[in-house]
Amino acid sequence: MQGSFPIDLILFGMVAAFLVLRLRSVLGKRQGFERPPQEAQPPRPAGMLPAERADAARPASAAERLPPAVAGVIARMRAIDPNFDLNAFLAGAEAAFRMIVEAFARGDRPTLRMLLSDEVYAGFDAAITARENARETQRTEIRAVHSITVEAAELRGTVADITVRFVSDQVNLTLAANGDVVAGSDAITELTDLWTFQRDLAQPDPTWKLVATQSL
Repeated sequence: MQGSFPIDLILFGMVAAFLVLRLRSVLGKRQGFERPPQEAQPPRPAGMLPAERADAARPASAAERLPPAVAGVIARMRAIDPNFDLNAFLAGAEAAFRMIVEAFARGDRPTLRMLLSDEVYAGFDAAITARENARETQRTEIRAVHSITVEAAELRGTVADITVRFVSDQVNLTLAANGDVVAGSDAITELTDLWTFQRDLAQPDPTWKLVATQSL
């Protein structure tokens, strides 16, 4: 009918408006745990990051967080041993930290012997012997390792020293033969330790031995 208002357009318009409002109500709200919108990326093999975004997606590496003086020493270490990788070293340092702390609590001398220098082993061995003579036992649990950072590095010829700061949550108890608590508690305590690891980079043995410890 000429001059009449197109009712079908009104209905379509109402449906379109309803859909827009529904979409906005669902997509327009952002929850705190949601990731921000990202540009569409072409398919890529599992586990791979697009080359142009790889640096932005990963946290800064250990080498990138080093003070310039320490970074210079680490670079000299790599010149002696091209296979040396600081991130791999820190991963190994955490594993060694956990193994040594737990081995000391158990009185596991063979494990300590492999990972400690002669001087540090002598100190650990004396503490274990004193504990055994008192018929005491040690209970230690590492609940979390919060941070592992390089504090210092030194290179003398081909012998490298790297000092690492560990911040961890631990439970430490010393128990008498009857089970009474002699020292420590079952409360979780945050501890900070400085451990120095040493290795001759010119030797094929890749083991870094613990040569010094300090609790802060």
